[in-house]
Amino acid sequence: MDNYTIADNFSLLSKLMDIHGENSFKAKSFAAAAFTIEKLPTPLSQMPIEKMSTIRGIGIAIAKNVVEQIQTGSLSILNEYIQNTPEGILTMLGIKGIGPKKIAIIWKELEIETIGELLYACEENRLANYKGFGEKSQQNIKEAISFYLGSQGSYLYQEMENVVAQIQENLQIQFPDFRFSVAGDFALQCEIISKIDFITTAPQTILKDFFAIQGFQTEVISDSTLEVIGSMKLPINFIKTTDENFYNCHFNHSCSESFLEAWKKQTNWTSTENHASDAAIFESKHIPFIPIYQREDASIIHRAIAKKLKSVIQLEDIKGIIHSHSNWSDGAESLETMANAAKENGYEYLVISDHSQSAFYANGLREERIVAQHHQIDELNKKLYPFRIFKSIESDILNDGNLDYDDDLLESFDLVIASIHSNLKMTEEKAMMRLINAIENPFTSILGHMTGRLLLSRNGYPVDHQKIIDACAANNVVIELNAHPRRLDIDWRWIQEATNQGVLISIDPDAHAIEGFHDCKYGVLVAQKAGLTKYQNLSSYSLAEFEEFLGEQHQKRS
Repeated sequence: MDNYTIADNFSLLSKLMDIHGENSFKAKSFAAAAFTIEKLPTPLSQMPIEKMSTIRGIGIAIAKNVVEQIQTGSLSILNEYIQNTPEGILTMLGIKGIGPKKIAIIWKELEIETIGELLYACEENRLANYKGFGEKSQQNIKEAISFYLGSQGSYLYQEMENVVAQIQENLQIQFPDFRFSVAGDFALQCEIISKIDFITTAPQTILKDFFAIQGFQTEVISDSTLEVIGSMKLPINFIKTTDENFYNCHFNHSCSESFLEAWKKQTNWTSTENHASDAAIFESKHIPFIPIYQREDASIIHRAIAKKLKSVIQLEDIKGIIHSHSNWSDGAESLETMANAAKENGYEYLVISDHSQSAFYANGLREERIVAQHHQIDELNKKLYPFRIFKSIESDILNDGNLDYDDDLLESFDLVIASIHSNLKMTEEKAMMRLINAIENPFTSILGHMTGRLLLSRNGYPVDHQKIIDACAANNVVIELNAHPRRLDIDWRWIQEATNQGVLISIDPDAHAIEGFHDCKYGVLVAQKAGLTKYQNLSSYSLAEFEEFLGEQHQKRS
């Protein structure tokens, strides 16, 4: 083991000791040893321990740690710290602008354990006002994490939108005589994109040369497929076909395997059939058209044959912004700014649902601040009429499943969104106890982001989806489809089961700034995959319909 590796181990040990809140003098001694060892001209492996221990900055205790590494290839005390540190915390040490002291706050006080969770906290403006940070620090961390995640090879759908559009536009300009159409997971509106597929009539040779000149790696996978990989580490597959077979090829590469297999059995489909359009494929088999985004679950073919497909929700069907935050808690904008923006964007109402008191890290509202906010809402409603702001709270679901305030205070809200934000490491039994208790609370109108997942960052806590849906149906509780592209929670695969039981879904942006309103789009895209209609979505209710819904919720309380 060379000096550089030994120094790196001591440097890491020093940082981990700081993160775990160990004796600062001891941590500094390992940091000083790392600095000294890195600059030594003589390999420590060639030095007796007696001489090593006399070097300034090392000493006998650290010299023994050096010998251990030379003899065993590892350092037991370091290994112990690594085993007791979440992998995401170790990853943070490689992110520019986040030192051990800040990481300790992020982990111990904000309960954040992955860089994806940290990025989400930055997007929620949660770090800006927290001790030891600030707005500039938050922005620098956000940029550093975005850069890091951009080299991992999997991306959110939202992150790929402009990329895919730019690739297609550039190719069409460069090769106007050939056709290009995006297929695969992106066409299916999947939440996570790990590769991009293009169907094209362009020859592999010209595409290979074009991308090679620009520094992309290119590999011929087969006679029909060229793979291109650039700085984003995301494979882009170009699947060659003919003009005559273009739509057939696109169909083959724009459905799930189970859908395609069922389609072949149902229709005797062959890959050699040629059609003039995507719709013509369905017409030829006398089956109503199934949009690409719904070509996942094979059962939809039989629903289409039985003429049971309904018109799915569209972005313009969203009539109000439900679940939003202002600078009363961790939002970036004032309540008036958020309301004016919602009104200017054509929405009929805004549900302001700042964090409750237990979310201290998000400047959660105590009783006196709730009274003050409600007074401001009353004044703004007079000013903005007929636009309406509704009084809400995103109440933390506490460890015992109770909501964050007593009933008298909960009664002052038009509706309550109940969400889990803390102590996320739970068994399914613990998670279900908290969730079911909250659902059965008569003040709960909406269950917020059911599993707490953050896509590509954090798995949700384990839940029994069926039991939650059953409980929501029994207690007249709406299930949120949190539209933030990093959440999209409830998972769309459970939406149909919920609607089959008469449970309303609410596509909510969880907006922490005006720009967050646009996230409704991503909730709509995955809701379309589930076949959700506007009538099954609470945020599609008109102002009058929403007020009627609130009346029903208030009856439930009594």
